[in-house]
Amino acid sequence: MPMPAAEIEKLIKAAFPDAEVRVTPLADDNDHYAAMVTSAAFKGKSRVRQHQMVFDALKGSMSGALHALSLQTVAKD
Repeated sequence: MPMPAAEIEKLIKAAFPDAEVRVTPLADDNDHYAAMVTSAAFKGKSRVRQHQMVFDALKGSMSGALHALSLQTVAKD
């Protein structure tokens, strides 16, 4: 079952309340998105760890409802 962009944003913001989240559809199928996430929680973390943190926030959706997510993360100062 597809996942709307608003649900992706909601899950990320639940894990990172200070986050600025922008989710952009890459196709018109509720399955392929790009996301930009900015949060102070990423400070001092490697890019790989930052991405792992976001994928953890999506609570397993990457293996089910969400097919593809192109992810950019930025640490807030």
